[in-house]
This record gives sequence, C-alpha cells and structure tokens, in this order.
Amino acid sequence: MPVRIPRLLSVALIGASLSTVALVALAQSQSLTWRGDVVTANGVMKGMAQAWQSSGHGHVELQPFNTASGLDAVASGAADIAGSARGSAGNAVDSGLTFTPVAWDGLVLVTSPSNPVSSLTLQQVHDIYYGKITNWKDVGGNDAPMDVFAVASPGDGVEFSLRKLLFGRGSQPVAAPRLYVNTTQLEASVALDPRAFGVTTLSSVAGNSKIKMIRISGVAPNVSSVASGSYPLFTELYLVTNASSPNAANAKAFVDFTQSAKGESVLRSHSLVPYADGGALTAMDSSRRSRILAEVGAHASAEPTQIAAAAAPRAVVPTAAAAAAAAAAARANTPSLAAVAGAVVAAPQPSSLKGIHGDAFTVADATSHGSDFAKVTADAFVTFDKVPVSKTKASKTANTTTKKSDVRKVASAPAPAAARSYRVGAGETLYSIARKHGVDVAQIRTWNHLKDNTVRTGQVLRIEAR
Repeated sequence: MPVRIPRLLSVALIGASLSTVALVALAQSQSLTWRGDVVTANGVMKGMAQAWQSSGHGHVELQPFNTASGLDAVASGAADIAGSARGSAGNAVDSGLTFTPVAWDGLVLVTSPSNPVSSLTLQQVHDIYYGKITNWKDVGGNDAPMDVFAVASPGDGVEFSLRKLLFGRGSQPVAAPRLYVNTTQLEASVALDPRAFGVTTLSSVAGNSKIKMIRISGVAPNVSSVASGSYPLFTELYLVTNASSPNAANAKAFVDFTQSAKGESVLRSHSLVPYADGGALTAMDSSRRSRILAEVGAHASAEPTQIAAAAAPRAVVPTAAAAAAAAAAARANTPSLAAVAGAVVAAPQPSSLKGIHGDAFTVADATSHGSDFAKVTADAFVTFDKVPVSKTKASKTANTTTKKSDVRKVASAPAPAAARSYRVGAGETLYSIARKHGVDVAQIRTWNHLKDNTVRTGQVLRIEAR
C-alpha cells in the first residue's frame, strides 16, 4: 500500500503536467496575429478581439500600421489575418489572398473645426485632389492655400477606395504633397492645421470634436446616411486571410465570428454597418460608382498591376511607338500638378515602409509619371536612419544619415544663419514653421524637447542652423 501511493501520485502529477502542456499547446494553436490598417484596427479589431476571447476563444495579437504591411504579412505567413479598407487590387500579393467584407464604413473628407467650409460637391473634391482647386476661397472658404494631406502607402485602403470612386482607379496620383504613414497621423495633423484637407473614415473620427467632417452636397456622413446610401462615399472594410496558412481554419472561424450576433453588435458600437445589413448598398454599388464618375467627368480604368498581369502571358515586346502611345494614354487620366510646391521630394518610391522614420514623404518622379509631375515638390523630409541634429555646419555634414539617393532637393528655403528663437504665430503649425526655416519637423522637436507636433500661439521655439 505505501508503495502504490507514491506511484499513483507520480502518475497523477505526470497526467496533470501533460494536461497543462496540452492546454498550453491548444491555446497557442488558437491564438491569432492580426496586422493591417488602423481604420480596421480601431473600428473592427479592438472590440472584436475582446469579444472573441471572452467567448472562450484564443488571444488575438493586434499589430496596426497600414494596409500594405498587413497584406504582405498574411501573404508571407507572418500574420494570420489582415485588415484592409479596400478590396483586392489585383496585384501579385493580393491574388493569393481571400478578402472577406465584414462591415460598411464611410469615407469622410476632414478639415479643422476652425475652417468655415462645411460642405463640398463631389466635383469639388475631385478637383481638389486633381490639383485644379488649391485655395479655400474657391469653395467658399477663407483666402488661404489648401494643405492637402494623404497616406503615403501606395495601396492604402482608405486612399485607394476614395481614388477608385473619384478617378476610376485606386492608383491615381493626386495633388497631395503632405503624406503620412497612416490615417491616425493624418488626423492628428488635420486637427492642428486650419487649412488642412484629407480623407479618413467615419468610424475613425465619429465623435471627435477636434476634426470636422465635411458634408457631400449637404449630406452629412453618419451611420444612418451610410446605411441608406444617401451618403455616396461608403466603402467596405475587409478581413483578409490566406488559405495556405497553417492557422487558416482558426482565422476563418474568427472572420465568421464577426458576422455573428455578438460580432455585429461590436461593429455597430463603432459606427459601422455590419456587412449583412448593407444589402441595399451592395445592390446600388455599381450604379453609384458610375454616377460618381459621370458627375466628376472621369471613367473607370484598370490598375497598372492588372494591365501588367493581363499582358504578361502574351510576352509581347512593345514597339517604341506603342510604348509612347501607352504612356500618353496613362497620362490622360493623370492630374497636372505644376502648381504644387514645397521643400523636398523623395524618389524613387520605397517598396515598403520598413525602417522609415519621419512624418511624411511624397513620391513624385517625373520619369515614371510623366512631364506633368516634373515640378511637383513636397513639404516633408524622409530619413531611413536616425534624424540628424546639427550643432554646427561641420557636425551636420559629418553626422547626417539621410540617404542622398532617396531625397532630392528641388527647392530650398533660406536657412537661418545661426541658432535663434522663434515665436509661434497664429495659425502656424510645426510643418509651416519647419518649411519657413528650411529644417526638419523632427529637428525642431529635438531642439525643443517636444513629444509631438503640437505648438501653441506665442510659444517660443529654438531654431538652429540646418
């Protein structure tokens, strides 16, 4: 008897240990990694991940950044689910993925609450992005230039979806020299700049008193107007999965959960319309797109990636004449941005945003986009390493880490002769001050120990020689 008891205890302990290992392994197999745009992260995933876990499922790790990073991660197996505010663009990465629409959101044009403009027509929005309208007075506002903001990532879901509606293709270049890595940074800058103009989504800024949502032909963006289709700029939000992923079954179960009663409740709490509730939106989508394009005088066209994919099997080498004709056709739907000006331009466009530090960058390469873009410049700076902070001209030359091949000066503001104090004037932003003195926004933050881009009227800043 005394011998059997220790044996039984040993067996019990071993069994308990094995059960614990099995439970840990099960929990790990049920955990999911999500990566994607911040719109889907905030509107869909934060509440959905909590509801999923509280329903007895595994943990969901959220990695919000932008659409391109999420799609790349799911395609490569680094993440199980991606978030996207656009459908498939038909490129090589997207073609191997499954895009499942889970909610309807509104694409909203935003500005500062201090801006008197409250409503625009679709034609006016089109012309602003096209570079035809550059001053707020032309749409009933103050006599002040428009600061048009956009997201830098070429395939960003919000930007892609809006450009698809207004121009007939999501890859359409626009007159937006100030670019940000995602809509969160864009929204923060819009709130600080009374001349700002950009696009985000209803779920991102609903209830945000620091952002003004612009009406479209008098129709305000809200859940009701999006659900009815009376607000014309509605769009789908997607969760994207990879059928070849080892965790594909669990990822699909999560996507299915978003369409359950509990999942739909989460969506509604974030100013979204569950996809199943938008049957009328699905039915009117095609006619809606045609109507918008007709109103702004544009037409639908294939994305460059789709054109390349369709032409690839034929392996036909175009003649010089054919290539010139194709280039001319491509430029026919491209805005003339000769009036857009700024400080520097980054070229060529990087394939990803990995390792990039900074507030914004602009891609405007005349060799790839045609002569219409030859004079386009931007207001921001790009660095791929640590932003240099110069103490003297000599140390600046020795310590700068900006890659000269990636940043090309096309216009330079006069640099201050020496370190000086500068008092912030009314309506000025950190970006306008940096441009005025020919320095980086990041440098001003470092010199003045600023934690963000917020400055106050009357605040005294230290500006050093660049």
